[in-house]
Amino acid sequence: MIQTTAINSPNPSGNGAKRIGDELPVLRIEPSRGWVSLRLNELWEYRELLYFLVWRDIKVRYKQTALGAIWAVLQPVMTMLVFSIFFGRLAKMPSDGIPYPVFVYTALLPWQLFAYALTESANSLVGSQNLIKKVYFPRLVVPLSSVLSGLVDFAISFVVLLGLMAYFGIRPTAAIAVLPLFVIFALTTALSVGLWLSALNVEFRDVRYTIPFLTQFWMFATPVAYPSSLVPEKWRVWLGLNPMAGVVEGFRWALLGKTDAPGPLLWVSLAAVVVLLLGGLMYFRRMEATFADVV
Repeated sequence: MIQTTAINSPNPSGNGAKRIGDELPVLRIEPSRGWVSLRLNELWEYRELLYFLVWRDIKVRYKQTALGAIWAVLQPVMTMLVFSIFFGRLAKMPSDGIPYPVFVYTALLPWQLFAYALTESANSLVGSQNLIKKVYFPRLVVPLSSVLSGLVDFAISFVVLLGLMAYFGIRPTAAIAVLPLFVIFALTTALSVGLWLSALNVEFRDVRYTIPFLTQFWMFATPVAYPSSLVPEKWRVWLGLNPMAGVVEGFRWALLGKTDAPGPLLWVSLAAVVVLLLGGLMYFRRMEATFADVV
């Protein structure tokens, strides 16, 4: 919080005339108190910094790698093969009449985007500590740039999904027009959780060790390798408390067209994300003033 006050200096001549320097402005900078304003308009003012941080994260990700962008495809493809063998063939997991490789790969796309964005955003403040200590800018730019940088890998992996769909003779329906909304939904979910974890990680560095366990547990709680139809009907809507359940079901509905629309499950997921995001933004802004001192 910035306050400006004026200090009046007396005129020794006593004639009441003002001289240059009679009023000296004083700039007083005080720490914010309480639950401060979110100040989201600052993101637009620092949009160029956001762009350069996203570009930096993308370059660092592929710098001096032998396979380069192939890594973006290799991980979901290998996971799809493992799931197809053990869940599809051996465990005979149902897939709502969709070829199991396409069924699971369609879910792995948003999941990989979410898992990468969550991990990077949670560690973003600690990884950018040198920048945070040297110059002021809205710290929200740092986790947001980490979330957006995952879109490159998603776009590359999406081309593979189109090839799989063509191989199995699956044509996307008109519902594919809403697919970008589910992409935004996945990124928002990652950001909402990443804000909490990144702020906590500044003060408690052992938070980063819980992230791999959290993402692994979260994946099995999300209908990636299995359909949500396995969950009893009366409990299925509560599956939406896991926001990624709504994202995954939305992806399958928008791309494959052979599953029912998410319906109430999606609305519960949206409500859960809104609560997580608003709480994360307020907590992040509340702790922002201490980042440069603690990180």
